[in-house]
Order: sequence, then C-alpha cells, then structure tokens
Amino acid sequence: MSDLFADAARERLPQVAPLALRLRPERLEDLVGQRHVVGEGSALARAIAEDRIASSIFYGPPGSGKTTLARIVAATTGSAFEELSAVSASVADVRAVIARATERLGTSEERTILFLDEIHRFNKAQQDALLPAVESGLLVLIGATTENPYFEVNSALLSRTQIYELEPLASEDLAVVIRRGAAELGADVPDELVAHIAGKAGGDARAALNTLELAWQTARAEGAPLAERHVDDAARRRPVVYDKDGDAHYDFISAFIKAIRGSDPDAALYYLASMLEGGEDPRYIARRLIVHASEDIGMADSRALLVATAAAHAVEHVGLPEARLNLAHATIYLARAPKSNSVITAIGAAGRAVREHGALRPPKALRDTHYPGAKKLGHGQGYVYPPADPSGYEVDYLPDELKGRTFYEPSGEGEDAD
Repeated sequence: MSDLFADAARERLPQVAPLALRLRPERLEDLVGQRHVVGEGSALARAIAEDRIASSIFYGPPGSGKTTLARIVAATTGSAFEELSAVSASVADVRAVIARATERLGTSEERTILFLDEIHRFNKAQQDALLPAVESGLLVLIGATTENPYFEVNSALLSRTQIYELEPLASEDLAVVIRRGAAELGADVPDELVAHIAGKAGGDARAALNTLELAWQTARAEGAPLAERHVDDAARRRPVVYDKDGDAHYDFISAFIKAIRGSDPDAALYYLASMLEGGEDPRYIARRLIVHASEDIGMADSRALLVATAAAHAVEHVGLPEARLNLAHATIYLARAPKSNSVITAIGAAGRAVREHGALRPPKALRDTHYPGAKKLGHGQGYVYPPADPSGYEVDYLPDELKGRTFYEPSGEGEDAD
C-alpha cells in the first residue's frame, strides 16, 4: 500500500513542485551559463558526454547550477548514482554507500557515482571515511558546496578531486531562465520586467524563478497584469550571501582595499556596505583601514593615518550601526587621498638590509651615554646636536657598513615629495 502512495506522490510531484525544480535542465545543452566550465569542447563537458567524469567538487553561490550539473551527470551516466546530503548523512551512511559500490563492482562491474550535497558540512571523520573509496576509484565523488573547498575540505580529499568554480549567472543568462519560466507558467512578462527580476535575483537562477512564480501568482489572484510592484513584493530583500568565516571574508576585504588603492570610493563603499550587512566585525575593517593608510597612502597624505585611527576609535566607542558612518568617512577619505607606497617600500628595504647584514651596531657617536663609563668607551664622541648645529642634519646616521644606503625614496605623489 505504501508503494502505491509513493508512486502516486511521484506522479503528482511535478504539478506541485516549485517552478525552479520543474525547470531544472536534464541535458547539458539546456544548462544556462557557466560556459567557462561546461562550454562546448570543455574538458568537463566531454567527460560528462563520454561518461568518464572523475571525482569533482562544484563550488559556487546558490542558484549557480551545482546540483543541476550533478543531476545532468545522473541522467547521462551508465554508472549507478547515489546521493547523500552532508547535512543529514552519517559515517554509517557513507559506509553503506561504499558497501553497495563494492558489491556492484564485484558482481556487475558497474561503477558508482556518489553525489554529496553541501560537502563542506562533512566533518573530518566523515571525509576520512570517504577517502579510501575515492582514492581507489571505487567511488566517483561529486561534491557541491557554497563554501570555498580549499577552506572546508581536507587536503587529502582535495588532491583527488577536480575543483570547478561556478559563477553567479549574468543578467543575460538570467533573462533566458526567466523567459523559460514565463513560458512554463503561461505568463506575459515584458522585457523590462524580465530585466527587473534578473536585477533582483543577484545571479541566482533559483531566486529568479521563485520571484517570477510568486509575482505571477499574486498578479493572477488580483486579476491584474504582472507589474513591477508584484516583482518587488515577491523579491522583498535579497539575502546577503556573506560567509564571514570563509572566503567571502577574504574576497571582500581584498576587493575593499584594492578599490581604495585604486581611488574608487564608490566601489570601496559598496564592499564596505556588503561586509557590514553580512555581519563582518567592524573592528577588523577598521584595522585594515589603519594598515592601508600607511601602506598605500603613507607620506602622500599622513593625515590618512589620523583619519583611519579616528574611525577605529569611533568603532570602539560608538559601535554599530552609527559607526558605519565613521567607517564610510574614513573609506571615502582614503580612497580620494593621493597614493604612495614609499613607506612599505622603505621598511621592506631596511628589513632586507637587516636580514642580510644583521643588526649592525650604531656608530659610537650615536650610542647611549646615560650610564657612568659610557664616555670612557667613546660613546657620544663626535655627536653633533642638530638644533644647535645644522651640520648635524647632513650626517649619515647609518652604521659604518651601510653608509650611503638609501631605503626611503619619495614617490613624488601628494606630500611625498623630494
């Protein structure tokens, strides 16, 4: 009896399943986007077509096609296809899959492909349980993850897989997906609304189709044509995809600093807002601003260090949300400031000299004279006090072995002039 109910449920599922699930491509040629990974003639496309795919991890943001790619492999392969979700699977589940794979290979020479969704959720023990089967070729592993696998998957497993990074879908790719969805729904969606839905989706095909479906249902319930207000109501606020403990943490702060370095205040503010909306620690951002003020602006505008330090002080004493204004203030100032890397270049050159020659003793004229007997050792003899005798400004104060060396070279930018 239970099988009858299960069969009936499977037959009715396409009628009640979300639009995104109903439209999931089953053939590689129907997949939208990701041409850099599965374009015609690519290694992965050939491997899927010829049913020789190797262990792989598909890594990318939600709605970029990771699970869809795995389903396409399932639909085209002659191998047995097993599926586990790392959210709920245990080591026992992994061992059961390995046992079935061993039996298939021994009895019918059939390969087994294991699709492991959310592979980053597997702990070390679970990943270790998979390793021997993947290493021996008993299992072909296909993992899917929104997290950077280089952070979340152990190195032994990584070394035995190909990593494919999927990108958020471009607006033109999302437009194709949305028009397919409109055809499935029998909905009239003008081009301007297609573009509006694509803009709201943020590169996520699933989000685009979910927005379209809900907006269309709302419009039909009202007996009105689909309008922008329906889309806005269905989309609401896009969630900020920001893993503050993973690669987004590093990618966004990197983009933030590079935008400031490139004197682009608008881009810098966008990355700042993304980090703050995603829950990044504002103290971390403030620390990076302080470093940047000396690293990339430095002597060209020494006030930048004061502004950055003041912003960090404000973060500690004011806190969010108000301190976002102080961070934005510092970000704009630093982005607009003239740039010079003479400080980091100078300390780098000095450091190399220390590593090459060691910490050479200062000349005796510069050594400490505060203790009894120092002068008997010759300390301080010949020292010229510059405020009393300007010739002291012309002295080379380096150790004798390094005299004549120059570490600081003014860049000529802003106040960093010769």
